[in-house]
Amino acid sequence: MKITFLGGTDSVGRSAILVESEGTKLILDYGVALNHIPGFPAHIPPKDIDGIILTHAHLDHTGAAPYFYVSRRIPLYLSSLTLEYTDLLLKDFLRLSGYYLPFETIEVENMISSARIMEPGMDFEIGDFNVRFLNSGHIPGSVQVILEDSSGLRLLYTGDINDIDTRLLKGADLDYGKIDVAIMEATYAGEEHPERAKLEKEFIEDVYNILDNNGKVLIPAFSVGRAHEILCILSAYNIEYPVYIDGMAVKAGEILLKHSSKLRDSGLFKKAWGMADWPSGWKDRKNILKKPCVIVSPAGMLKGGMAVFYMERLMGKHENGIFLVSYQIPGTPGDILLKTGKFMVKGKAKQVKAKVKHFDFSSHAGHSGLVRIIEKIGKDAQIFLMHGEPDKMVKLQNLVEEKGYRCMRADILKTYEVS
Repeated sequence: MKITFLGGTDSVGRSAILVESEGTKLILDYGVALNHIPGFPAHIPPKDIDGIILTHAHLDHTGAAPYFYVSRRIPLYLSSLTLEYTDLLLKDFLRLSGYYLPFETIEVENMISSARIMEPGMDFEIGDFNVRFLNSGHIPGSVQVILEDSSGLRLLYTGDINDIDTRLLKGADLDYGKIDVAIMEATYAGEEHPERAKLEKEFIEDVYNILDNNGKVLIPAFSVGRAHEILCILSAYNIEYPVYIDGMAVKAGEILLKHSSKLRDSGLFKKAWGMADWPSGWKDRKNILKKPCVIVSPAGMLKGGMAVFYMERLMGKHENGIFLVSYQIPGTPGDILLKTGKFMVKGKAKQVKAKVKHFDFSSHAGHSGLVRIIEKIGKDAQIFLMHGEPDKMVKLQNLVEEKGYRCMRADILKTYEVS
């Protein structure tokens, strides 16, 4: 078996891996780096590929995949939720991108029509590989992938993974069996997340502190996963003020409602969805700002979306709150807001008077979770780290190597032969 890392080895973004065995070539994810100018993985001719597996819908894992459908219809393997979310996010990506992308809507539609739906727990074959999907706990529909070649060699690709239960999802399935080689994310190597129950309580207390003092709370959140996790938390604590959801999170929520049986607590999500309302137009958006309320809306990093509309109207008053609940890529408006207290309005940096706070509702495993996953993989496996900061991945590598695990940071465009 040969493994070539086409992207995602030294940062969060453009995850892409080529795996080969006995003439079968598979792509595991093919994403973009969501910088000011989108960054793409290394090029692979579509004619060489036998199948593409997408672990989940986030653009850093899917955003370049339509490139393969310019001239071919390669079988695409993913879960049903990932299919619907990928369609939603890719078409939004095309609509909003100010830069040239090497595909258009027709390629996205060709890709979607090439899908072969596989759910967690299902086994199937692609050429020389037997394949199994496992729940990864990251976002709705996300999976881990186990590949077994004809020699019996078993490879695990975690994709993005979260080992703990959240309001929306169960933690990742770590019942791997024997693994010979593993590729795992390391986004939060060296960083721990706060204890979830305490974080939720702090979040709710801060929301009420704003609302009880006649303020409004804006919660910029990713449209897929995070916005609905926040709705579930607000519902679980029986929030007594109006809650609104806006932007693409509405469509994403409607998709999730169709698949609610796949959630950890479908009843809680249905209650949360029934609790929330959404504006029907610009007049509604202005009216809901007249009274204390909570507004959950993308974009999670304040790069665009309806969150910017609300931000510009709430940022100037001390009684309001801007609560960021998503990871903030360095240099994004949300990151700049946290570091400087300023937000760009019509090209000018304005001081934000509203209370600004970040809550670490991460959907990735923290450091101790990554170590736990490595322990589940076992000492017989060769482990490759990717999807993280190089210095932090090296620290994680050194830590687990001292415990007897074989672990290394993957190098871009290097082919590793494993047997």
